[in-house]
Amino acid sequence: MSNYSPGLAGVLAARSKVSYLDGSKGLLEYRGIPIETLAEKSSFIETAYLLLFGNLPTPKQLKKFDDDIRTHRRIKYRIIDLIKCLPESGHPMDALQAAVAALGMFYPAKNVQDPEIQYISAVRLIAKLPTIIAAYARLRRGDDHVQPRDDLTFSENFLYMLTEKVPDKIMSEIFDTCLILHAEHTMNASTFSGLVTASTLSDPYTVVSSAVGTLMGPLHGGANEKVLSMLSKLGRIDKVRPYIEAKVKANEKIMGLGHRVYKVKDPRAIILQKLA
Repeated sequence: MSNYSPGLAGVLAARSKVSYLDGSKGLLEYRGIPIETLAEKSSFIETAYLLLFGNLPTPKQLKKFDDDIRTHRRIKYRIIDLIKCLPESGHPMDALQAAVAALGMFYPAKNVQDPEIQYISAVRLIAKLPTIIAAYARLRRGDDHVQPRDDLTFSENFLYMLTEKVPDKIMSEIFDTCLILHAEHTMNASTFSGLVTASTLSDPYTVVSSAVGTLMGPLHGGANEKVLSMLSKLGRIDKVRPYIEAKVKANEKIMGLGHRVYKVKDPRAIILQKLA
């Protein structure tokens, strides 16, 4: 007799060494390395390499990986044209999902099991997603698309493409740390969605597009958007306590507080508090 597991709670869907989470102890590791260590000593590009290949890169390997990503930052003008056709009032995640899916038409992966295809697809996705996001953010408000700069780091370049200004070192370092903290989180909903799509041997762009669609939901990545909306509506700090008390009394969710897998404080929140 089959057991029903709401939300797949307790269901073992796959074996993985990519990350480890212990919600009762507040532990999060990428490839066996504590998230605190990576946040303090690593960069997003180095962390991405670690997640992809299972080990930290040598200086030579890191340089090649970083150079490859810098080389593939630009997106084709037809992708820009596609973004321009999207409604300004649309949701940015919908735009991202559409643009990522379109990438697969420009870079068809004929054999998704070929390691070289897997590598270059990963490089393109890491390199081009910031360009796509920044392009839609600017174009929807009537600004021109800003081309990426190869001389800037990953985080510097993304912030530059958004604002057309090179960010100061502190801002780019904080953003880089945020990217590290959000780079991996075991078998969450979007990862599971991507794995299901990948299991059919769909191309990497379709896989990521599927994961983006799942990430958009308010019970997953979309919760961040709900937090910003809540803070914007509150406006002043003196409104916070009455708002929280009313939510607690009504037994309603408070976006941004708590995490279903952590029984103690989220280790990522501890790091973010220090940055704030």
